[in-house]
Amino acid sequence: MRILQALPALYSGGVERGTVEFAADLVRHGHESFVVSSGGPLAKHLQEQGSTHIQMPIHRKSPASFGQIRPMRNLIRELQPDIIHVRSRMPAWIVRLAWKGLPSHQQPAVVSTFHGMYSVNPYSAIMAKSDHVIAVSNCVRNYVIDNYQVPERKLTVIQRGVDVGYFQQRELSETWRQGLFVQFPQLEGKRILMMPGRISRWKGQLQFLDAMAEITREKPDCHGIIVGGAEPGKERFMQELEQHRSKLGLTDKVTFLGQRDDMAELYLFADLVCHMSTKAEPFGRTVTEALSSGTPVVAFNRGGAAETLQACFRDGLVAPDDTQEFAGVALRLLTEETSNIEIPFRFRLQAQTESTLEVYRNVLAKAAASP
Repeated sequence: MRILQALPALYSGGVERGTVEFAADLVRHGHESFVVSSGGPLAKHLQEQGSTHIQMPIHRKSPASFGQIRPMRNLIRELQPDIIHVRSRMPAWIVRLAWKGLPSHQQPAVVSTFHGMYSVNPYSAIMAKSDHVIAVSNCVRNYVIDNYQVPERKLTVIQRGVDVGYFQQRELSETWRQGLFVQFPQLEGKRILMMPGRISRWKGQLQFLDAMAEITREKPDCHGIIVGGAEPGKERFMQELEQHRSKLGLTDKVTFLGQRDDMAELYLFADLVCHMSTKAEPFGRTVTEALSSGTPVVAFNRGGAAETLQACFRDGLVAPDDTQEFAGVALRLLTEETSNIEIPFRFRLQAQTESTLEVYRNVLAKAAASP
């Protein structure tokens, strides 16, 4: 098959990294893989793994982006993909309008993935107008059914798969460890609790600081690290976090590491990974990645992250928004040997690839059978 994926950009987010990993798996399975986006650092990795990247400014939520309809139509004519897989709303609109301007024999099948619980409005509804819809978790599936009236026969849940072997087979080198201690000497000799995720209020960094205040009172050798960058427009919230850290007396007990490209090593380095989103997150990729590394995870029992923990590591579930219980569970897990982590097949990259290819085949078979 010839598959074209469309998304806004290729930076460091979970959707972007998942797209690159899936594209590499498509190539390994003998398919032709193309990705169209406005570009980013991951484009280089994408191409090194055998896919073709086409740079096109399809990322802006602006009427100006509709100027890309004709270039997209020309691209579809040139590539003649069997499937176009749209992963975000603006690219989906551009693809849809380009597709409608093609003669029927040149119109490829279109599959969309709901990577989140998008706001319910006509702009978001474009994601439900494809030949088949994929939801990344059961909570997203239920949201789509409730709000977009997608028939269940046109909707499939496919968890965002993680390359478990990549995380399981890694080892933490002493060179990497010493390099981290040179940069952050305050981490040496400490029990590390990591909060991964971009700096955003709903990701729960304020709640993490509250929990760390309780944890460090019980275990002064614990140190928290917040890993993730502050995107444009989030600078004031970053200042609020720093002020809250100071107010709680955690300046020497919680460190902001910023954006990193060594997450696999950090998962191994951490004694515990914390997930504290204040609203239901569609999936929670960091949960699966951390557990694949053998590092226990504590998370609020809501959304996609809870679905992962319920299947992989129930010991880490905490009542939503209860930071006191969160601290208690974290302290308990820090004193226990963790041996009951299991990653079911449906959370693995191989399962995602096989299930998605099955969706593609069914969509193409249905199109072929249509008069």
